[in-house]
Amino acid sequence: MFSQIIALLEKDLKSEYRLRYSLTAIFLFVLISASIIIFCTKNIDINTDTFAGLLWVVMFFGSMAGLSKSFVSEEERGTAVFLKLMAKPSAIYFGKLLFNSILCILINFISLFILFLFIGGVKANSFGLLIIVIILSSIGLASTSTIISAIIAKASSKNALFPVLSAPALMPLVITGVESTVMALDGCPLNEIKNNLIIMLGFSGAVVAVSYILFDIIWEE
Repeated sequence: MFSQIIALLEKDLKSEYRLRYSLTAIFLFVLISASIIIFCTKNIDINTDTFAGLLWVVMFFGSMAGLSKSFVSEEERGTAVFLKLMAKPSAIYFGKLLFNSILCILINFISLFILFLFIGGVKANSFGLLIIVIILSSIGLASTSTIISAIIAKASSKNALFPVLSAPALMPLVITGVESTVMALDGCPLNEIKNNLIIMLGFSGAVVAVSYILFDIIWEE
């Protein structure tokens, strides 16, 4: 199964490299969102709470724009049947999950870099913890988006269903993620942020476990 997971990951990476659909759309979204935020806040002193909220707005909607296509594109291109014949459902799920996690981590670090670059007065007092928070947040966003994309892949109103299903499912992660981002920016010690990191890790683990159990049914329907 591991070889199938790697093969699916390579397929998606090569496809994304050739088409650059998701990366281009996401980069433009992040750039435009950051530009609007920067323009609107140019005369305002941004504190860490506001910065974390703005960062999560860009991260959340950037993920919604980019990760919704993971299974939808397979249905639209007619390659879903080929995947069913060539790989086990669990391999397909984990291959997509790995690709989405890599893409989401890239999106979120680009978002962080752009906001840090153009919004002055905010710095990360605990940069190592901030990196950990961003990575755990990305995995949580990717794991939830992957299974929801599989659920809506055959629906007629895919674009409307994805954010409707994603928003309530991701709310615990968003709340904990924003709080953790503020704590990392403020330089809180590890023992103060540890519980939040455990919650974020547990959220991702629970979503992946439930998705793994249910994916066979969702994929074969």
